[in-house]
Amino acid sequence: MVGSGSSLGTWQWSRIVRTMFPMLAVLSVIVLWAGITLESAQSLLEEYGILAIMVPTMVGTGGNLGATLSSRLSTRFHLGTTTLDPRDRVLWANVVAILALAVSIFTALAFGAYLLGFVIGSKLGLPTLLLISLTSGLSVAVIAIVFSFLATYLSYRFGIDPDDTTIPIVTNVVDVFGMLIFIGVAGFVLS
Repeated sequence: MVGSGSSLGTWQWSRIVRTMFPMLAVLSVIVLWAGITLESAQSLLEEYGILAIMVPTMVGTGGNLGATLSSRLSTRFHLGTTTLDPRDRVLWANVVAILALAVSIFTALAFGAYLLGFVIGSKLGLPTLLLISLTSGLSVAVIAIVFSFLATYLSYRFGIDPDDTTIPIVTNVVDVFGMLIFIGVAGFVLS
């Protein structure tokens, strides 16, 4: 448990700014790269407009899954109830829950995109949308899980409050990788 004498237990705004400002500057550049990637996929997204509609949900949901797991891990670290032991059943239950959420959400995304595509006259069928959505979504979920564990553990090890760092790190990394994976999978499936 984090005590009041611990560096993790302090709430000094200057310490938070010193920790977060450089990290947020670097993460902003990384997310800018995701935007450039999206722009380079403009022809694919123009040809298959329904994919452009799926992008924000895909990326946002991946970040939300990672943020959820990061929050749970940070809380367990603060309470002293985890050591990231691979035999910890609660950790595995959290991972399985994130993957189950990913399957259900990204399946719903494919169905929603198909229905919307049906209304607007999209050329993509449900099996194609399911393949793109589930492959991309589960890949993004795995990346979110890995970076949630890494960000939480490394923050804790370096004496930085994981509550300050994990969610910005995980959501930004998932934004970038989510964009790259979604565009890559869609391009591969549709080629």
